Amino acid sequence: MKTTRATTTTNPSNLLKFASASKLSNQQKPDHCTSPWCFFCNVEEPNPSLRRAKLTRCFKDIPLQDDMDCVLVLSCLWHMAMSCPDDLEFPSVGIFTCMARLIHKGLADKEWLLRDQNIYAPYYAAHIIGTYTMNRPESAELAVRSGVVPALIELLRGRISWVEQRVAVRALGHLASYDRTFGSLAVHEGEIVGLTIELARTCLRDVYSSFIGVRESKRLKYHCDLLTRGVGGQDMENRKAEEWASQAQCWSLYLLNCFASKERAMDLICEEGFLGELCEMWGGLVNHSSPAGVGTIRVLCYSKLGRGRVAGCQKAVECLCNLSRSSDDWQYVGIDCLLLLLKDMDTRVRVFDTAAQYLVDLAELRGRLGNRSNVGEVITRILLMDRHRGTAGTAVEELWDMKVERRNKERRSLVSQERVEERRVLVRLIRQQANRLFWLGKVEEAIEKYSEALHRCPLRLRKERMGIYSNRGQCHLVLGDPDGTIRDTTRALCLSEPPNSHGKSLWRRSQAYDMKGMAKESLMDCVMFINVGCVTKRGGKMAKVPYCIARMISKQMEAAWLFSGASTLGQDDQNRRKLRRKQEGMMKTFYE
Repeated sequence: MKTTRATTTTNPSNLLKFASASKLSNQQKPDHCTSPWCFFCNVEEPNPSLRRAKLTRCFKDIPLQDDMDCVLVLSCLWHMAMSCPDDLEFPSVGIFTCMARLIHKGLADKEWLLRDQNIYAPYYAAHIIGTYTMNRPESAELAVRSGVVPALIELLRGRISWVEQRVAVRALGHLASYDRTFGSLAVHEGEIVGLTIELARTCLRDVYSSFIGVRESKRLKYHCDLLTRGVGGQDMENRKAEEWASQAQCWSLYLLNCFASKERAMDLICEEGFLGELCEMWGGLVNHSSPAGVGTIRVLCYSKLGRGRVAGCQKAVECLCNLSRSSDDWQYVGIDCLLLLLKDMDTRVRVFDTAAQYLVDLAELRGRLGNRSNVGEVITRILLMDRHRGTAGTAVEELWDMKVERRNKERRSLVSQERVEERRVLVRLIRQQANRLFWLGKVEEAIEKYSEALHRCPLRLRKERMGIYSNRGQCHLVLGDPDGTIRDTTRALCLSEPPNSHGKSLWRRSQAYDMKGMAKESLMDCVMFINVGCVTKRGGKMAKVPYCIARMISKQMEAAWLFSGASTLGQDDQNRRKLRRKQEGMMKTFYE
């Protein structure tokens, strides 16, 4: 039997025209108003005391209504909450109790939930709770006293769909962020943390299996309406679904951060399998403002127990190392985590051999990185605490020679600017010889010449050393040595001003990451290349993006797509299929 999207008589988003700021203004009421406690009439009451009394009665009556006015009012309240989330009028007259009762009603009365447009009610109710508790601890306290936590936990269980889970975890995250209300969530600590971890793990698969990866005719209509508000077609729905899936995952991690920052439920959050999965949660390009998984790892690294668990997860340590040598916006978070692990003597021994080989390439970071300054000096001090340890000894000895012995030697010998200029001319000659050898195909000999130029180049000539490192990285790339390329180009990018702003090094490192199959790192280098090299305006026009960069971005976008893992799931994903069958059975009236 052919299935098509079920239709509804009225889209609740049409009522958003009734809302403006925190009050309804210059709008028409519904054509037929039969109730003396009509929300649309009472919200316009000019007398504040009378309006509060009427709204209190309205919020008590709304969960008792069975007509379509319930969803129309919720749609209006949603818009008003989004416009003025700090307004305390509605929270003070019982809106939270009303929303909690509506959620429980939708979960308990399936017949009511599937009638008319009531399926929208739990989503709007949870969203309104989350919006009004976003900035005001006073509102959060009112929400907790009104009993919203049990209702939100029920939605977090996935009793309806991933759409409701998204707004439920958002609201719980806001409540957990305040000391005044955290205790009310801590009562349900094990349940909330367990459900949140499961949501973080499965939300991408669930969104793909129930929405992105299905035919348009099989998508739940109310999902489509909520995603696009009736604007745009399938492409717009897919883009919004990807954004919402990323938000659901990042908001789940934020809620976990609230517990981890207070060292609660650490055994659940620090489970080795989950730590390994955290490394792969990065939010995608649609949610670049969130540190996602690495943000949770950093919170864990602030506690003794968390550092021990992170240090014991090799995958997590390698993820932090790779992030520290990338042009990701959260590069400094990866560096922070590694430094926290190295400062702790108990975890230093376990991660030093791995971390030192990456951090030594960042020792010359001088400009601001994120909200950090003098990152290179901090890295140098921490690494040189142990000069002879494990396989990283050679790298650390090289760092000691450059940052201590060589620096002191140059301070004594290169005391005048004339001596520095003489050395600059010599280095240029050696570099030219190396360039010539490279173009003649004598790549190994060119590497030796570039190394000689680096040895003779004064440390203060950062621009010259940046170019030499970058060219030597290109030689390694030609020889098929991506690790050598990444080392040298990373050092070149640390010498650039500001950091990560040398276009050639970004492109060369992007190619090296591509050779190693590291799609996200390669993609971020290409994006940074565009930001630093193509965003510069020339005559009022954007500089053209090179074809090779555009082609690499296209390749890596597909490999690093948020749903790339979910789209390749095999037959073993039984949980996803069970969830899909449950949702289809519950929403069967939405199909024809």
